[in-house]
Amino acid sequence: MTIHDQLTPLKRVYCAFLLIILVPAWGMAAGPAELKKDDRCAVCGMFVAKYRPWIAQIIFSDNSYVAFDGPKDMFKYYLQLNKYAPTKKVSDIASIYVTEYYSAKLMDAKDMFYVTGSNVLGPMGDELVPIATELQAQEFLKDHRGKAILKFPEITKELILHSHEP
Repeated sequence: MTIHDQLTPLKRVYCAFLLIILVPAWGMAAGPAELKKDDRCAVCGMFVAKYRPWIAQIIFSDNSYVAFDGPKDMFKYYLQLNKYAPTKKVSDIASIYVTEYYSAKLMDAKDMFYVTGSNVLGPMGDELVPIATELQAQEFLKDHRGKAILKFPEITKELILHSHEP
């Protein structure tokens, strides 16, 4: 006799309900963190609340988070995690968010298209501009004299560290 045979129909419904409610909570962040007025960029120390159109976040599986005044600083942190957070590993990251340029909403950083070298500057100068669709990214690249469109895995430490800063 299996455990399934031992459960009454009502208990089966209850167990299914618990699985639907609880399983998504394991290993997944509930969404972007609610930023505080005094949150500072984990790389440069600037107050991030002043730069809402550029905010980025990394949420860890323990529900702690770090905030950034732009995607470029978020990538500096992410690509040099051992420098900025020696006790954390990439596997400790539950989610990464960037503010999408056109919607001004925090969205999954791994789904974005990033335009480099455009004439649109962020709080720290040259910035990676996150855009939700490839078509919009191509239009942005033309309109703002961008140099390239990259996806998340194509952004390297060398690219970030050698970009121009004011």
